[in-house]
Amino acid sequence: MVPPSTFLPRIIIAVAACLLLVRAAPATLSVGERTFEFTYTAQIHDIPAGSKDVQIWLPYPQSDEYQNILKAKVTSAYAVQILTGPEYGNQMVHIEVKNPKTADITVTMEFSVRRSEHVHNTFTAVSSADVGTPPALTRWLQPDHLVPLDQRIRDLSAEVTAGKTTDLAKARAIYDYVLANMKYDKSGTGWGNGDIYWACDAKRGNCTDFHSLFIGLSRSAGIPAKFEIGFPLPAAAQSGEIGGYHCWAEFYLNGYGWVPVDASEAWKDPSKREYFFGAHDANRVQFSVGRDLTLAPPQSGPALNYFIYPYVEVDGKSFSSVNKKFSFRDENAGAVAVGELR
Repeated sequence: MVPPSTFLPRIIIAVAACLLLVRAAPATLSVGERTFEFTYTAQIHDIPAGSKDVQIWLPYPQSDEYQNILKAKVTSAYAVQILTGPEYGNQMVHIEVKNPKTADITVTMEFSVRRSEHVHNTFTAVSSADVGTPPALTRWLQPDHLVPLDQRIRDLSAEVTAGKTTDLAKARAIYDYVLANMKYDKSGTGWGNGDIYWACDAKRGNCTDFHSLFIGLSRSAGIPAKFEIGFPLPAAAQSGEIGGYHCWAEFYLNGYGWVPVDASEAWKDPSKREYFFGAHDANRVQFSVGRDLTLAPPQSGPALNYFIYPYVEVDGKSFSSVNKKFSFRDENAGAVAVGELR
């Protein structure tokens, strides 16, 4: 029989380890993966008395190679449909309310998400041969309403990429140009629309403006590029409210595939300039892709510039009395992660 005193040091060590797990809270799980609960709340208020028809759309995240929606729940007093948009395949919540009896309608979406880091930056398999653009990429070479590919933008793209002979070198030149000429600055008005002319002239803005410039110059150079939007998760927190959206981009290389880019995050943290040319970290959740969107069912108003916040129409007209709130909580909050802390 082993004396009880033999177990005492082991018990002390085990208790100490448990206390360390509880008290030492990491910034995130690890470099490669983050699992969290996300809550998206929309409150439509002050619906005019006598309104006949209220249409509500909310973006609805879906799983892909780097994002796994583990659980999802939508709470509403009215019937909910999950529909798919006609052009980009974005999913969305749709709620129709006929002859509303109340001036307020609240919709809450709750998700459990596992987000993986997307790194695709070795570039060892890039083909030097021009094999043409697959038909599925055609849309990502076309203009958007606020990202025209006119002579001014084509000339700027040609200037930025002068002397570059491969799409990879051209994309890198465009990325470097955006970082050298843009400033992350949300003061005043005009920023946040993803207007490439604004980006060229004001040379400042948020992630939407940074990536409108990157995407427009890339497409003008014959490089397919797409817009993606969701929400950021603070790297230094395990829970809390999120103030607004974040967007990023990808460009396509023949013989290699889609390359992730986050120019605005690279501007904020110059030490990650190399990383964000070919990577998206796990501190994000994606909700939709593309711009100039038609919803399902189609909205009465014009195409949406981008789709991340609730969109509401009352009797066929856009309705802006909508409060929104976004929050998250890491599922293992309070435990030490294996791997590098951020």
